[in-house]
Amino acid sequence: MMQPPPAIHIKDLRKVFTVSQQDSGARAALQGLVKRRTIQVAAVDGISFDLEPGEIVGFLGPNGAGKTTTLKMLSGLLHPTSGEVKVLGYIPWKREKSFLRQITLVMGQRNQLVWDIPAIHSFELNRAVYRIPPDIYRSTLDELTELLELKPLLNKPVRNLSLGERMKCEIAAGLLHRPTVVFLDEPTIGLDVTMQRRIRSFIAEYNQRFGATVLLTSHYMADVEALCRRVVVIHHGKLLFDGDLSALVQNFTDHKTIVVRLEDCQADLKEYGEVISCEDNQFTLRVPKAETARVTERLLADLPVIDLLVEDPPIEEVIERVFAQEKP
Repeated sequence: MMQPPPAIHIKDLRKVFTVSQQDSGARAALQGLVKRRTIQVAAVDGISFDLEPGEIVGFLGPNGAGKTTTLKMLSGLLHPTSGEVKVLGYIPWKREKSFLRQITLVMGQRNQLVWDIPAIHSFELNRAVYRIPPDIYRSTLDELTELLELKPLLNKPVRNLSLGERMKCEIAAGLLHRPTVVFLDEPTIGLDVTMQRRIRSFIAEYNQRFGATVLLTSHYMADVEALCRRVVVIHHGKLLFDGDLSALVQNFTDHKTIVVRLEDCQADLKEYGEVISCEDNQFTLRVPKAETARVTERLLADLPVIDLLVEDPPIEEVIERVFAQEKP
């Protein structure tokens, strides 16, 4: 049986921007009017990876790593300097109508809804732009309204919506045409914990219902842990890691966390590992991976242990190590 082609194919993708440079001071400003000094900055520097149909992949990196630039190239908003890109078999920057009808880009820091009119009117505008048949539009809108709990929001002017309410409507607007490839750039940024959880649940549900391929950027590691089995990590435009989230933790950490609850908090646990915290008779220790089993055995033998838990470090800490390229 033949393997279906990847939904997204990227090979040696590069995007170089020409950036003006100017020293401070009035003289430098005047000289800049006559002769501008420029440098070449590689925002994306030769990355390669594929996404299979139906995958949800976390696309991670610090600010300025090249994530948004990559998403803009994949959605056809930017033309790459070099490299090969195919999304659903299309070359994105050709902006073919059949391509645009199958993708969407939702950016948490950008508004596509018209500020002064109700969200439902912007939805109607999108229906016209994408030429969605009325019956399919109504069916999709009903589904999105139910999944995102939009009913009380649809007839309110967008300016009167809270950030979380507006983000839900932005996501719905981007999905009315039922795209099979979804690019999400910080969809939960600035939202409270409850709203973040609702957005994550919706993304998972949309993926299951429509088999959509999702490439997600987020600074909230809870988004990534909840939705993504695989992550792609870039830094300074270069690919640092592509693989399972669990493998990322294994490859870029050299310690484990042991949480142990004792009958009292008077014990000195420094000889067992680095004590991170002690609160309400519960100690948190940082222990080298190779020593974890031995330290656990000693704790259970030496101390009045009520409960003990061995954990990997928080994913935020792991990602920081990847960005710093501190692989042991």
